[in-house]
Amino acid sequence: MTSALLSAHAQQVLQAVQGSPKTADFAKDPAITRSWRRCLDQHGLDPASRRPPNVLENHTLNAHRAPLEHIIKVARWQMSSLHQQLGGDGHVVMLTDAQGVVIDSVFNDAERTDFQRAGLWLGAMWGEDVEGTNGVGTCLVERQQVTIRRDEHFRGKHAGLSCSASPVFDDQGELLAVLNLSSAREDQSPSAMLQAMALTNLSAKLIENCFFLGHEPQLYLLRFHPEARFVGLLGEGLVSFDDTARIRSVNQAALDLLGATRDQLIGQSLSTLLEMPAEQVIRYSSHQPTLCWPMRLVDGRLFYGQLRAPVRIATPTALNARRALPHINDDQFCMEDERLQRGLSRALRVLERDVPVFLQGETGTGKEAFAAALYRASSRSNQRFVAINCAAIPESLIESELFGYQGGSFTGARKEGMVGKLEQAHGGILFLDEIGDMPLALQTRLLRVLEERQVVPLGSGAPRPIDIRLISASHQDLQASVVAGRFREDLFYRLGGFTVQIPPLRERSDKGPLLDFLLRKEAGDSAIQLEPGVLEHLMAQAWPGNVRQLRICLRTLVALAWEGRITLEDAFELLPAPPASETDCEDPLGASERQTLMALVDEERWHIGRVATRLNISRNTLYRKLRQHGIARRTES
Repeated sequence: MTSALLSAHAQQVLQAVQGSPKTADFAKDPAITRSWRRCLDQHGLDPASRRPPNVLENHTLNAHRAPLEHIIKVARWQMSSLHQQLGGDGHVVMLTDAQGVVIDSVFNDAERTDFQRAGLWLGAMWGEDVEGTNGVGTCLVERQQVTIRRDEHFRGKHAGLSCSASPVFDDQGELLAVLNLSSAREDQSPSAMLQAMALTNLSAKLIENCFFLGHEPQLYLLRFHPEARFVGLLGEGLVSFDDTARIRSVNQAALDLLGATRDQLIGQSLSTLLEMPAEQVIRYSSHQPTLCWPMRLVDGRLFYGQLRAPVRIATPTALNARRALPHINDDQFCMEDERLQRGLSRALRVLERDVPVFLQGETGTGKEAFAAALYRASSRSNQRFVAINCAAIPESLIESELFGYQGGSFTGARKEGMVGKLEQAHGGILFLDEIGDMPLALQTRLLRVLEERQVVPLGSGAPRPIDIRLISASHQDLQASVVAGRFREDLFYRLGGFTVQIPPLRERSDKGPLLDFLLRKEAGDSAIQLEPGVLEHLMAQAWPGNVRQLRICLRTLVALAWEGRITLEDAFELLPAPPASETDCEDPLGASERQTLMALVDEERWHIGRVATRLNISRNTLYRKLRQHGIARRTES
C-alpha cells in the first residue's frame, strides 16, 4: 500500500473514532469501532505504520505450541478440510493460542512467500495490542466470531486482507484458541464472505467438541439432545461428571439446551438435573455407546442421551494388578462386567499353561461366546477352535464325532473314514459344551485321551498324538452328578483345573452396554431408536433365558420396528409385566385402579391410544400403570 493510501486509511480510522458522519458507512459494526478506539487510546498504535509483522523465534514459538499440542492434533484435520472447502487458492487457515500467536497454519505451498510477507505465518503475533484490529486479535477481545473486511483493519498495511475468526473454548468455558481464515483475494463477493464466516464458525465448533470429547477421559461423558437422531452431531449437549455424579464440565450447546449457566451446573450433582437416579444413569454407560436412551429432566423435559464410560487411570497398585490380569478387549463379545473380565483374564493365564478351563453357568448365559473370546485372546488364535455340544448329538453318534473312525468300521460309515473333533482340534482349542450330558462310557475314553494325549479312531488300533487345549462347560452341577453316579469323579477333577462362573444376565453389571452391543449386532446397518420407556422395560426384566433370550427379544423388536423405531407397545406385548404382587392387591385404591384399567382395555379391545384419551393421560403413563398392576394382554387361543 502506498504512503498516500496509508494516510487516507489512517484519516478514515481517526474520523470514524471521532464519530464523523462521513464515515457512517465505513464501519457499521460497533465491534470494529470499539476495537479502533482501543488501538488508539489503550495501545497507542499508528494506523499508517509500515512496521513489519512480529514473528517469534523458534524456541519461543515452541513454548507457545507445547501446551496446545493436543488441540493442534484435534484441529489439524478440520483446518485442512476448511481450506479445501474454500478452494484453497488465496486462503490461509490459522490456529492461534489465547495470546494471538499463530501455532499452526494450512495454505498452498506455492503461496508461502506471499502469506509470509503478510504475517500469516507460524510464530506471527496477531494480538490486537500488536497488529491492531484484525480477525484474531479482535476475536480474542470480543470472545465471539468476528469478520474484518479489508480496510476495516486498523492498520492500513493489512487492508488487503479479509479475515473471519471464531473462538475455541475449553470444557470450562475459557478461551483456548482462535481459528482464523484469511484471504488476500480482491474478488470475494459478500456471499463468499458469508460462506467463509459460516464455515469457519462451524469448524471452530467441531474442534471445540472434539477437544471436549477427548479431554479428561477418566470422567463419564453424557451426550444428549431433544432428538435422538441429533445425538453425536454438532448441536448435541455435552456434560462430564465424576464417580460421585458431580458435574465437572459442560459445553455451550448443553447450556443452551438446558437454559442454564455454567455456574449453575458445575459442581452440582447430576440428580439436580435428571429425574433418573445417578446410579441408574451410570448403568447405561459403555465405552463405545451407540444406543440412545430417554432421560427426563427434573422439570419434565425429555431428552435422549448416550453415556460414555470413563477410562480408568491406573494407580501403581492397579498397574501391578493389570500386569497380572490384563484387560482383554473383544469386539465380538461384550464383557464390561468386572467378574467376566476377571474370569477371562485368569482363565487365559491358566489355559496358556495347558490347564483345562471349565465354565459353569445357567443355560443361555453365553458360555460358548466366552469360550470363543478366550480362544481369540489366546496364543492359539491362529489355529482351529472346534466346538461340540455333547447334549445335541445322539448318544449313538457322539463317540464317532469325538474320536473319528476308519472307513468300513461299522455299517453306514464313510469309505474314507472321518477325522474326529479331538483330532481336528490338534494344535488348537477344543470346546466341549454341556459336558455333563456325555455318556459314562465315553467319559472313560475322554479321560484316557486327556491323560495320554493321543486318540484312537474307531476301527483302528493305531494311536494318533494330539496337542489340544481344552475348555468345557455345563449348566449342570457336575459335583452333584458325581455323587449321583452320572459323572466320573476322576474326569470331573481332570476337567475342572480352573472353573469360571458365568453370571446370569440378571446379575451382570453391564446390562446397559450389553443391550447396546446386542442391539447393534441385530440392527446391522439400520438406525434404530427406542421410544421412551422401552429401555427401562427391558432393563427391568428378569431374563430367565439370559443372554440368549435377550438376543432373540431384540431381534424380534428390530424386525417389528416401524421406520427404525421400537415402540413401548411392541416391547410390552413381547415382554408383559409380571403378575401383581399380594401387597398390591391389599391396597384398595390400587385394586380399584387395576379393575378400572382392566375394564377399559377390554372395552376398547386393547386400543392403547383410545384408552389413554379416555383417561386423559399419555400412552407412556398408561403403559407404566399397566405394568405396575401386572395387566397383560391375553393371548387368543
